[in-house]
Amino acid sequence: MEAIHLWWIGEKDPGPRTLEHLRLHLGRALGAPVRIWEDEARPPDAYDERRKQWATSRILAWMGRVGPPGKVLAVTDQDLFIPILTFVFGEAQLDGRSAVVSTARLGEPGLPDPRVAMERLAKEGVHELGHCFGLVHCDSPACVMGRSPSARDVDRKRGEFCSKCRDRLKRAGGEAR
Repeated sequence: MEAIHLWWIGEKDPGPRTLEHLRLHLGRALGAPVRIWEDEARPPDAYDERRKQWATSRILAWMGRVGPPGKVLAVTDQDLFIPILTFVFGEAQLDGRSAVVSTARLGEPGLPDPRVAMERLAKEGVHELGHCFGLVHCDSPACVMGRSPSARDVDRKRGEFCSKCRDRLKRAGGEAR
């Protein structure tokens, strides 16, 4: 399987452990090499002044024009939205190459353990890349492809695919473990 690229497009420094933790988790869950893509480019037209949030559709379109080859997961610390929802943790191109996730709502104020936010980010990263491999939302609440309208819902999921989604991923060219 071709390498997956992980690309920080946030405003603040993510810290040395965040991207490395995510890289290792993605590699383990997807059975693919994951490389960190170093590029200072940021989406120039994705911020919506009225909503004070970043539009995922504009980020994904921008990534398609300037991103590295292959599957790419962009990570940001900015709040994301799609027009029909107040916020999203991330979005991906179904059966495409680009996905984006945000840390903005995965760490709640007063969260006692910052590792919880990193685990949430890892689960959401796997989830969005699953969409890039053609996977849709799963009915199994513990599957990483399950829906997550809140951070607590992310906590309830495992960081891996259920057997049905793992089989679908393998048929789609992924190598989930």
